[in-house]
Amino acid sequence: MSETYQQNGYCVFKGFLKDNELLELREVLLEFHESWKRKNSEFYASNAINSAYITGTEHLNTTQRKQIFNFVGSSKLMDVATSLMNRRPTFMNTQLFFDPFNKEQNNYWHRDLQYHLTAEEQEAALSETEVLHFRVPMFDEPGVELVPGSHQRWDTNEELNVRLEKNGKKKHNNLSTGLSVELNAGDLLVFSANMIHRGLYGLDRLSLDILFCDPDPSLLQWVSDDCLPNKKIMASLENADAFKSTIELLPSIKKVSLD
Repeated sequence: MSETYQQNGYCVFKGFLKDNELLELREVLLEFHESWKRKNSEFYASNAINSAYITGTEHLNTTQRKQIFNFVGSSKLMDVATSLMNRRPTFMNTQLFFDPFNKEQNNYWHRDLQYHLTAEEQEAALSETEVLHFRVPMFDEPGVELVPGSHQRWDTNEELNVRLEKNGKKKHNNLSTGLSVELNAGDLLVFSANMIHRGLYGLDRLSLDILFCDPDPSLLQWVSDDCLPNKKIMASLENADAFKSTIELLPSIKKVSLD
């Protein structure tokens, strides 16, 4: 799988979660989603397609948060992260992806890094830092459309025009280089945040995303202390290394206490 990922920028692990593991996660994520929608009703009704900071204390209790931490810090998930990443996997965040409230809302092609870097900086970053999405759908869904190999190369003229809406193109226009990856509940899709991609809406999608990155402080500026496990939870995890990496790097960014 490592070779497949390096070449294409993504790989799929079918049936990654057992039925009981999937049901436990789904129950917690549905609780989170309903709470988040109540507290963000205006944003949800306008154009939201995802929420974040699932492991924080605002929407889930300690037991529910620990269920998410247990999955992120499980040996089988961390084994995949370690095998695919060139450097030490470092925890960034969790997200929940869902269908927009407005069924007519278009999806859109993007690279994650385009929201905080210029086009020139984006191109340079492709060979500098790595961020990976680990996506597990709670229900069968259309999945994600990806441009294979685009995590290691710059856009073609067609891709750049669509992604940045140049020369009359729109970011929801189809790309000749796109490849749809359909997902079933419990599958694991790993893909590079640097690659050109877009979510595919429909079937009431509800997908958990875990973001791992290189151990680079510049990538951790949006990490929330509230979303990290305390020492007791850390000690109970099968593999807490990604959390440890984040916690070790945070003092170089901000003062943090996780006692």
